[in-house]
Amino acid sequence: MLEALAIFAAGIAAGTINTVVGSGTLITFPTLLAFGYAPVTANVSNTIGLVPGSVSGAIGYRRELAGQAARARRLGVATFLGALAGAALLLVLPAAAFKAIVPAFVLLALVLVVLQPRIAGWLGGHRHPDAHEGWGTRLAVFGTGVYGGYFGAAQGIMLLGFLGVTLPDDLQRINALKNVLAGLANLVAGVVFALVADVSWGAAALIAAGSTIGGQVGARYGRRLPPPVLRAVIVVVGSAAVVHLVTS
Repeated sequence: MLEALAIFAAGIAAGTINTVVGSGTLITFPTLLAFGYAPVTANVSNTIGLVPGSVSGAIGYRRELAGQAARARRLGVATFLGALAGAALLLVLPAAAFKAIVPAFVLLALVLVVLQPRIAGWLGGHRHPDAHEGWGTRLAVFGTGVYGGYFGAAQGIMLLGFLGVTLPDDLQRINALKNVLAGLANLVAGVVFALVADVSWGAAALIAAGSTIGGQVGARYGRRLPPPVLRAVIVVVGSAAVVHLVTS
């Protein structure tokens, strides 16, 4: 019972953090490891469990998603393909394959988040107001999809960093789009894992229930944060993620 309550509580925390920033996996994944789950089983069970939380968070941000359907479809294709590739990599590559490069990508994303207003302002002067996201943006989203399908911790921070400097939109609307894309990556990888991997369905169900609640909590409070405060939260959580990834 205590184990079940701990996993459920971790799911609430992860769903909240994922909706506001990202990196909720850094709560649920270590929790499962602490209770003796094998790393791959913990990873795939966590991925499946967080899908309902992503849906919950996206629903909570539906107002900010208004008018972004076409953009979400275009970038969703890149995320879908990337997540398929990432899920396949998890099943064939050793766990240490991305360990060295992932912290560097997270740090890059944090730098982009911090400099986003200045970079976006500069890009705004060189971008047609009706222009769609370019191939560079789609390639970056594909890359985050690969990472999301493989592991996923801090995928949301990477998306916020890349999308924040390439899309002519405010941070809350970009955060809403991030929730959809990160959730899609989790869903695609989760379907693959459910078909071919060893899943602990009990743990996945507990995380799913908790993350669904957390998604609503994150949407309620995250959408009220002004951009400078949201940016500060992203940097703090992202820095903690980097420290965890480097030292684990």
